[in-house]
Amino acid sequence: MLYDSKLWKGARNVYHQLFMSSLLMDLKYKKLFAIRFARNYERLQSDFMKDDHDREFSIADLSIQIFTVPSLARMLITEENLMTTIIKTFMDHLRHRDIQGRFQFERYTALQAFKFRRVQSLILDLKYVLISKPTEWSDDLRRKFLEGFDAFLELLKCMQGMDPITRQVGQHIEMEPEWEAAFTLQMKLTLVISMMQDWCALDEKVLIEAYKKCLTVLMQCHSGFTDGEQPIVLSMCGHSVETIRYCVSQEKVSIHLPVSRLLAGLHVLLSKTEVAYKFPELLPLSELSPPMLIEHPLRCLVLCAQVHAGMWRRNGFSLVNQIYYYHNVKCRREMFDKDIVMLQTGVSMMDPNHFLMIMLSRFELYQIFSTPDYGKRFSTENTNKDVVQQNNTLIEEMLYLIIMIVGERFSPGIGQVNATDEIKREIIHQLSIRPMAHSELVKALPEDENRETGMESVIEEVACFKKPGLTGRGLYELKPECAKNFNLYFYHFSRAEQSKAEEAQRKLKRQNREDTALPPPALPPFCPLFASLVNILQSDVMLCIMGTILQWAVEHNGYAWSESMLQRVLHLIGMALQEEKQHLENLSEENVVTFTFTQKISKPGEAPSNSPSILAMLETLQNAPHLEVHKDMIRWILKTFNTIKKLRESSSSSPVAETEGNIMEESTRDKDKAERKRKAEIARLRREKIMAQMSEMQRHFINENKELFQQTLEELDTSTSGDHENSPVISDAKLTALGPEQTRVAEPRQVVMCILCQEEQEVKVDSRAMVLAAFIQRSTVLSKNRNKITPDPEKYDPLFMHPDLSCGTHTGSCGHIMHAQCWQRYFDAVQAKEQRRQQRLRVHTSYDVENGEFLCPLCECLSNTVIPLLPPPRVLFNRLDFSGQPNLTQWIKTVSQQVKALHLLRNEDCASHSGHSEKMDQLQLPEGFRPDFKLKNPYSESIKEMLTTFGTATYKVGLKVHPNEEDPRVPIMCWGSCAYTIQTIERILADEDKPLFGHLPCRQDDCLTSLTRFAAAHWTVSSLSAVQGHFCTLLASLVPNEKNGNLPCILDIDMFHLLVSLVLSFPAIHCQDFSGVSLGTGDLHLFHLVTMAHIIQILLTSSTEENGMDQENTNSEEEVAVLTLYKFLCQCTGSALKEVSSGWHLWRNLKAGIMPFLRCSALFFHYLNGVPAPSEIQVNGANQFEHLCSYLSLPNNLTCLFQENSEILNTLIEGWCSNNEVKRYLEGKRHAISYARESNKLIDLPDDYSCLINQASNFSCPKSGGDKSRAPTLCLVCGTMLCSQSYCCQTELEGEDVGACTAHTYTCGSGVGIFLRVRECQVLFLAGKTKGCFYPPPYLDDYGETDQGLRRGNPLHLCKERFKKIQKLWQQHSITEEIGHAQEANQTLVGIDWQHL
Repeated sequence: MLYDSKLWKGARNVYHQLFMSSLLMDLKYKKLFAIRFARNYERLQSDFMKDDHDREFSIADLSIQIFTVPSLARMLITEENLMTTIIKTFMDHLRHRDIQGRFQFERYTALQAFKFRRVQSLILDLKYVLISKPTEWSDDLRRKFLEGFDAFLELLKCMQGMDPITRQVGQHIEMEPEWEAAFTLQMKLTLVISMMQDWCALDEKVLIEAYKKCLTVLMQCHSGFTDGEQPIVLSMCGHSVETIRYCVSQEKVSIHLPVSRLLAGLHVLLSKTEVAYKFPELLPLSELSPPMLIEHPLRCLVLCAQVHAGMWRRNGFSLVNQIYYYHNVKCRREMFDKDIVMLQTGVSMMDPNHFLMIMLSRFELYQIFSTPDYGKRFSTENTNKDVVQQNNTLIEEMLYLIIMIVGERFSPGIGQVNATDEIKREIIHQLSIRPMAHSELVKALPEDENRETGMESVIEEVACFKKPGLTGRGLYELKPECAKNFNLYFYHFSRAEQSKAEEAQRKLKRQNREDTALPPPALPPFCPLFASLVNILQSDVMLCIMGTILQWAVEHNGYAWSESMLQRVLHLIGMALQEEKQHLENLSEENVVTFTFTQKISKPGEAPSNSPSILAMLETLQNAPHLEVHKDMIRWILKTFNTIKKLRESSSSSPVAETEGNIMEESTRDKDKAERKRKAEIARLRREKIMAQMSEMQRHFINENKELFQQTLEELDTSTSGDHENSPVISDAKLTALGPEQTRVAEPRQVVMCILCQEEQEVKVDSRAMVLAAFIQRSTVLSKNRNKITPDPEKYDPLFMHPDLSCGTHTGSCGHIMHAQCWQRYFDAVQAKEQRRQQRLRVHTSYDVENGEFLCPLCECLSNTVIPLLPPPRVLFNRLDFSGQPNLTQWIKTVSQQVKALHLLRNEDCASHSGHSEKMDQLQLPEGFRPDFKLKNPYSESIKEMLTTFGTATYKVGLKVHPNEEDPRVPIMCWGSCAYTIQTIERILADEDKPLFGHLPCRQDDCLTSLTRFAAAHWTVSSLSAVQGHFCTLLASLVPNEKNGNLPCILDIDMFHLLVSLVLSFPAIHCQDFSGVSLGTGDLHLFHLVTMAHIIQILLTSSTEENGMDQENTNSEEEVAVLTLYKFLCQCTGSALKEVSSGWHLWRNLKAGIMPFLRCSALFFHYLNGVPAPSEIQVNGANQFEHLCSYLSLPNNLTCLFQENSEILNTLIEGWCSNNEVKRYLEGKRHAISYARESNKLIDLPDDYSCLINQASNFSCPKSGGDKSRAPTLCLVCGTMLCSQSYCCQTELEGEDVGACTAHTYTCGSGVGIFLRVRECQVLFLAGKTKGCFYPPPYLDDYGETDQGLRRGNPLHLCKERFKKIQKLWQQHSITEEIGHAQEANQTLVGIDWQHL
């Protein structure tokens, strides 16, 4: 044991474990070990002080195993004198003392702080020893405890008066004095001091002895008290008292008085345990000198008042901090509270007039109140305003102190209350400020040695709990019936809290239509030992002080008084009246009421001054115009005065005066009501007059500026209609989104304003480009296969999207519009600023300029590109359809010929560059097809530039490659991003059960409009032949031709992506077709073709289990038709498909499977062609399927498509089914996606958080051979547990070392991740390597609060709404945006190395 500090860490750990599993498991040996430990305690602690390892690796840490066992602790106190040993050891380590033997702390260096922290662990040991209180006392225990108490008093004696301070006058203090160590010591000892008092309270003999000892030590501390101080005599109102001349503002004063405060605590215990009444002869109460007892606590409180008055400004922040901690909840129980108790003790034992005079002298206010007319002279003399202000503040503080001395009687032993009353009162006053969360309340209440506040037992009586919403916390609100207990001058309020509470309570009273007075609450009676305290309120000096201040208020002809001074006087008068009222109500037969405040305030002053009585002055002030705020309070005082008068008279039974008083009160009340009514009437007339004037001015202005007004109205009209292109609704007519029957809509003018230059502009083809800030990101939100390995981006061909949607490109926008030029200038400025910053300091910002990121200038939303705003593009490429439109079969034949011609031409081009026109003639070109025709680009240069900019950005982000605007894959990525974004939005709407149209936020609506129009126009800035090539390949996947072999089979193509790409690339071929077939016809046929392919896809992959749900054997025509089609498929696949007899099942599966595709198509064609959605789709109702079909030019019975075009489709279906991959799937050799795809959700979390903690505790790091992971982190997307924030699991990613979470985001979420840090109960958002933020977890305790860091330790349960909110952020692709906002709001997040998590 003694060689502990010489061993290395591993060896120590092993033998500590050995001790714990052997010696400490057996009671007999544990006792022997404890005795050895206690005997060598001093040596062990000295070794620990010099040791270089933490306490957890030291043998000294075993004290918690021994000292917390009650029987062992008491045995060690009695047999080994453990208490004394611990305290002596502690004092030996704090050797620095001053001349008076007080602790003196040097500058608080790091080494000192380290040593001091080690010394503090001894206080913990003392706490462990005292934590279980004895139920029975033996003489030995008494003797040894009192020995320990002596040692403890020695320790406190060294603290009494330490760190004294003197007021700086003239110049500011040069160096802040050391104050932290003393307060740290005080904070650590607070609980020990409280526990010492608790032990004393358990035994009367111990309490009496401890009281005597404490008093003796206090006398020793005060022995030099009067030396060198000259005595002076103070006299006032016919009373005089002798005291010493002492000025807090000139002499030394200390805030540390633990001996005085311990005595105050023991004095209260004498009253609480009734020892003072049972054994008065054993107590040295007669020896007590009250002026000596109150001297130092009073100095301390005067110091606080002077600091508040600004007299100690030159003493720097160290003093401000000391005053803060003196009142702070961590220290106040054994500092500020006990000083108030000590003053109460002093006052209860001396003449209140003497106390008040000493108090006036210490506050340096004696002169003002003892000299008649001093206040007047004070205000008329040309005195320094600062001095006046200081004196006013000091008077306010002194009155506040008197309120506290009389009113603070909620400690058991001072007032007749119990401990729960004290806690209730604390809670009531905290909740009077505002409703509070459980954790805030707990922080505001003092804790006992077990870290309990006792709040739970009483909170239900005084407050109601309000559950939290999606954000915020659950709050406790004060019950209305408890408001009557509110005391404006509650002693634990800080000044800010006091003004907030006052405002809140007055507001509440106004709401309840009550008067706004905040009278003092009724107080419990004092215990007998403190009973004489109330006399301070009716003492002559007190009445003189009150009278003087009221006199100042009545005359109010200078600035030598303040309203808050008056408010405090009114409060004191109110307290005295309440006191007298209670005395009268509780009066027993033989007693006479000695408290006669009402009589004293009714008497006018003595002969020479003849000042009016306090009551008369109050009646004067009631109608003073400058005291409107206090009127209600004065009225309450007069009313209470009359009530008391009645009580007095009824007890002496004279009914005449009672009615008189009543009449007086009635008449004042009536007068007042009439006065209020008159004022309200005047105010009403004035308001009406002003309103009439304003409306007259408006009318005048409109008449003068008629034209301007008319113009504004017109503009308003156009702008509202231009906001949404679906506003010009065509009523009654059937709305059709595509095809030759497409509803024609007059395109409204779209006038928008640039957020940077505030200039308005119409969106036109040939005007300057306007752009939307946008953010493009790779996404796996819809992915059905997260393990897919991403191919080499340089060689990857993204033309066909697989139905597993393993990785898409999502575009989002905040919807703010700029001129392209303005944006370019703004972005250049951001870039330049960033380059300058990098030379200064290498810190990350919330955006990465090198990757083209910036913050939207208006809403600071993270963006990385801009989308150009365009008018509807299809209108530009539509030609007159002058010929009869072909049906699907004819159209496919025509397009196939055109495709063939293009192939031949391209091959010819490759073969030779000569004789181009001759070749054209030799080819049998379809009629009206002119492959050499070059379309003129209709867009202005700036729009073309923006089309290229956004296209390149989509390509760069989507493929993770360097930008290259010439790459033929650019248009494919643009079409893909358009399709993917529409799919994500359709999924969000479906999951939230919202209708397809009418419920999108305008930023998403604007984004989809711009994105779809951009994707439809992008081919104009791409290579025409490349886009034609893409169209040919895409079409070949459905209509095979001999040129394109090796294309994905029908099961491996996402049909909506295919539809978007086909429709958007088709104009590249159509622009060379002059046969008169309209673009709309092409759209319609392409849509029908893809829809039929999708139907086949669904029928092939649908799992048609016929599970007893075959109730509806209706055999409608749809069911018969779909059954026929299915049978045809069976033939084509060589009966590899399961036999299905129920058409109802098939039709139901088909409708469910195709619904998402139809919804996406409706969104796509709506934004592409601008046809408003019919009202039926804008609400959730029945027959959505039929309404969608009608809007999309589809027959309700989808199989009709096959019957109408059976000649060509039978061939196509046979072609699709004969593919090898389809055969392999039907034979069960491969997997395929079935429809409808389920929405992805975050993983299911357990309801109880402890399940997650268990799961994490069983998780060991996968790379370090079974070691427990320090920061187990759960991916909420896929459920993988990771070992975060540790070197063991770092991997290399793109040439950089990254942590497990960052590496996981790249495989699971394309760089974006949502994790739950299990040990911290914190959600972590990551995006890329440099961006991340913490987010509140979805787990709440019973009080509706999160517990990040698991500090409070309450049981946590899953809040489904909050989890849904996180899920929604993920589904909406808002994680990166959330991180951006968090990093902008909190700069510390930027400095974290997120990539190492």
